[in-house]
Amino acid sequence: MLWMSVLRTIFIYTFVFFMMRLMGKREIGKLSIFDLIVSFMIADLSAIVLDDIERPLVDAIVPILALVLLQIGMSYLLLKSRKARNLIEGEPAVIVRDGKIIDSMMTKSRYNLDDLLMQLREKDIPDVSDVEIAILETSGKLSVFPKVEKARLTKGDIQNDGSKLRPFRMPIPVIIEGRVQEQELQESGYNHIWLKQELRKKGVKDFKNVFYASVDQYGNIYIDLRDT
Repeated sequence: MLWMSVLRTIFIYTFVFFMMRLMGKREIGKLSIFDLIVSFMIADLSAIVLDDIERPLVDAIVPILALVLLQIGMSYLLLKSRKARNLIEGEPAVIVRDGKIIDSMMTKSRYNLDDLLMQLREKDIPDVSDVEIAILETSGKLSVFPKVEKARLTKGDIQNDGSKLRPFRMPIPVIIEGRVQEQELQESGYNHIWLKQELRKKGVKDFKNVFYASVDQYGNIYIDLRDT
C-alpha cells in the first residue's frame, strides 16, 4: 500500500505541475482572484485522491482538467476584452495624489490607512506628503511615485533653463488595443490630429495597428504595434 501511495503522489504532482504550466506563467503575488480560486480548488481536488488511496484518480483528473480549460478560456477572454478585465479583475485605483490621500478611493478599494503607511515605509517613503501619486494595483500591490524633489534626479527632470524641476506626470495611455482613449487623450492636452501625425512619423497608418500607445510628461509618445 505504501508504494501505491508514493506512485499516486508522484503522478498527481507531475499532473498538477503540467496543468499549472498549461495555465500560463504569472508571479504568485500577481495572481488574480480567479487564478487563486482555481489554484485552491486544484489543491483540494489533489488532496482528496491522495488522502483516500481507494478513490480512483479520475475523480481528481477530470475536475482539474475542467478547471484548467475554464481558466484558459477565461484568460483568453480577458486578453481580448478590456471590459471583461475591468469587470472581473477590477481597475487600478489612485489613492494618493499630490501628497493627499483620496479617502473615497480608499473606502471603495477597502484599503486601510495602516496598509498604506506600511507599504510606503517598505518603499522608503516616510511621509504621505512626499508622494506625487500612489496607485493600488489590481493585484494589491502599491505602485508609488515620489515627488520630484524627493526622487533621484535625472537630466530629464530639469527644465531647459536649469531653473527648476519638471513636475511629475504619469504616462497617459492614449491607445489601447487599437482604440483611442478619448478622455485620456484630452487629459494629455493633445488631439486626434496630433496623434495621427505622431503615428505617421513612426510609419503607422491606422490606430487599429497599435496595441498600446502612451504619452509621457514631455510629449514623447511610446508605441507598441500589434503582432502581424
